[in-house]
Amino acid sequence: MAQDVDRHAKTNKVAIRWLNENGEKRIITYTDLKEKSDKMAKGLIEAGFQQGDRVFILLPRIPEAYISYLACLKAGLVIVPGSELLQPSDIAYRLNHAQIKGVIAYEDIVDRVDQAAHGLSFVTHRFIQGKKRENWTLLEDLNGADGTQLPQTKKDDIAFIAYTSGTTGGPKGAIHHHSWAIGHQKATTKYWLDIQENDTVWATAGPGWAKWVWSPFISTLGAGATAFVYQGTFDPEKYLTLLQEEKIQVLCCTPTEYRMMAKTENLQRFDLSHLRSAVSAGEPLNREVLDTFKKYFQVTVRDGYGQTENTLLVGTMKDMEVRSGSMGKPIPENRVAIIDDEGNPLGANLIGHIAVHRDSPCLFKGYYKDEQRTTAAFIGDWYITGDRAQKDEEGYFWFEGRSDDIIISSGYTIGPFEVEDALVKHPAVKESAVVASPDEVRGSIVKAFVVLKSSISPSAQLIKELQDHVKAITAPYKYPREIEFVDSLPKTASGKIRRIELRQLEIQRKKRHDN
Repeated sequence: MAQDVDRHAKTNKVAIRWLNENGEKRIITYTDLKEKSDKMAKGLIEAGFQQGDRVFILLPRIPEAYISYLACLKAGLVIVPGSELLQPSDIAYRLNHAQIKGVIAYEDIVDRVDQAAHGLSFVTHRFIQGKKRENWTLLEDLNGADGTQLPQTKKDDIAFIAYTSGTTGGPKGAIHHHSWAIGHQKATTKYWLDIQENDTVWATAGPGWAKWVWSPFISTLGAGATAFVYQGTFDPEKYLTLLQEEKIQVLCCTPTEYRMMAKTENLQRFDLSHLRSAVSAGEPLNREVLDTFKKYFQVTVRDGYGQTENTLLVGTMKDMEVRSGSMGKPIPENRVAIIDDEGNPLGANLIGHIAVHRDSPCLFKGYYKDEQRTTAAFIGDWYITGDRAQKDEEGYFWFEGRSDDIIISSGYTIGPFEVEDALVKHPAVKESAVVASPDEVRGSIVKAFVVLKSSISPSAQLIKELQDHVKAITAPYKYPREIEFVDSLPKTASGKIRRIELRQLEIQRKKRHDN
């Protein structure tokens, strides 16, 4: 990946065009990227980092995120991506689980890091982007000497440990080698995003998520295109204005962002004639969005499906016929099938597991320090994604739903255990169960069913208190947007909560409400 970016430095073309909501602008060329990431990589080596050490990066949508990722890859370090939304408990889990040696963080996050890292002697280096703080080194001071030698990384060296939510226990650290980026470029960049070298690409994902590594980082910079980066809150009218003013050719948004833009009034005001390729991933797109973008902007928004553990697996590729409601077809390079519970590939119109063959180049190499969960993720030679689908006679996949309890809301992947664990830490809560509840805008929202202790009475004030409590303990996007107080939770004979009953209840309720 780093070599691909360095190759484009010879042209001195623009790599990053950055804008924030205050109107401040920055331009970073490929020459800048190479020089800055080289110096930072050498600075990390001079600071005592050795090949294979883990570095936790907690930066927002700023050019330094790109520079830091490149520098760590060049120094042979293992990147642990982290969202700026993570709370101390989330940060502490990753620090401990990955035995992280260094943290690169934005100034707004350092207090959370300090709280999470208290007493952890293995966290020896802390670098801050922003104003100087006690016990933190300015990131800009990582300025190594020209003569410092960088290691030679191999394709089978670990490049990333990307944490993803699980239905039980803490988040899982998906291991990706350097070779993953090569396979991703062939698959996602070429067949789906359709990024060309002279394009301006706006991929709206924030650093810390697998989707940011996919599109804004590897796909855009690896192709030698210009990444447009907007550091600001989402506003549909602002996004449409920027698409017009910045002459964006390739757009990668979440379904929620597309839905909100499609609902904007007087869409004919916006000229998006430069927009050639528009894609979406995270959850299925509805027909209304597809029709709206086609009508007003003459662009087909193409769906895609993938996971932190792999890359894009199924999608509507460029020049492929779009079938509304379909996920598309498996991409070239990766072996994707629908299989039964014994690992046998299924024929047309039969519902089964979406599965990825063990030999696929973009499949993760296991969960870090978790052999049990790694083994459980496979049936024979097939990795089970946790989603179910069927395919038609022409090979198009049609999504049927989750086979586990993971919640996908506005493109965020949320494990119910994390939210439940936060809720039961509140003194009023006896038990809780968290499920996905259908939502027109976000696809799904987090819904919590809460059993209160006998001395506590339900109230609207308590709902707000519980929501704020969850936001304070874990990342704010995970908080339950709906809370329902119940006397008991459905359970199996062995005492396990039957979330499937609660999910089905929510689906039935929403259907009745819509009708």
